[in-house]
Amino acid sequence: MLSIDAIDVSIKASIILRSVSLEVREGEVVCLIGRNGAGKTTTLRTIMGYLKPDKGVIHFRGMDITNKKAYEISRMGIGYAPEDSGIFPDLTVQENIEISTWTRATSRSEEERTKLAYEVFSVLKNLKNRKGTHMSGGERKMLSIARALALNPELFLLDEPFEGLSPAILTQVAKSIQEITKIGPSMIICESNIYNVPDFTDRLYVIERGAIVFSGKLEEVAKQKEILRIIAGTI
Repeated sequence: MLSIDAIDVSIKASIILRSVSLEVREGEVVCLIGRNGAGKTTTLRTIMGYLKPDKGVIHFRGMDITNKKAYEISRMGIGYAPEDSGIFPDLTVQENIEISTWTRATSRSEEERTKLAYEVFSVLKNLKNRKGTHMSGGERKMLSIARALALNPELFLLDEPFEGLSPAILTQVAKSIQEITKIGPSMIICESNIYNVPDFTDRLYVIERGAIVFSGKLEEVAKQKEILRIIAGTI
């Protein structure tokens, strides 16, 4: 589905990513874990075409997307929900969701995709006419993911979807994300808190100072003391 091969990324002459390689298989949920500033968001923004790597290549379904523009990558079937939600604050919930249906033509109709977004995030049904400026942080997170879902993507990129959420809302968002995985798309979830990693995660990568330092199953992390020290603060 997605293959990242040894990419280096610099921002304002500072090296942010160092020879990062990872892959996402068909229908797989992959978590990228790392402390704040480790390079998680930069990795997602590079996949989406907002940043261009100095070295390395990125393939999506066998096609080189390394130098494609963000809107081209979105139309190919990659949906992105950024850490700050990135919703249009002056638009209503309904308008935010509908924008995605205009962006990419798929076998699902615009009505089907909008309906699916509301089914997965049912709390948004009663907020259809509410503008982003009058939504809570948790509601904006849900809208951001619902908007990406309305794109009908084959691959989801979710940046810190649980950051700053109350326990009740976190559980609700996690259940909704799990519902999305049942529909069929692959997924990359970035997280800074190892305890927020969903138990339906298939594979885990740990990034530290811009480099991948671990790749494996979630249960294997417990055997890696140095990795635990990095992501959980243990000694």
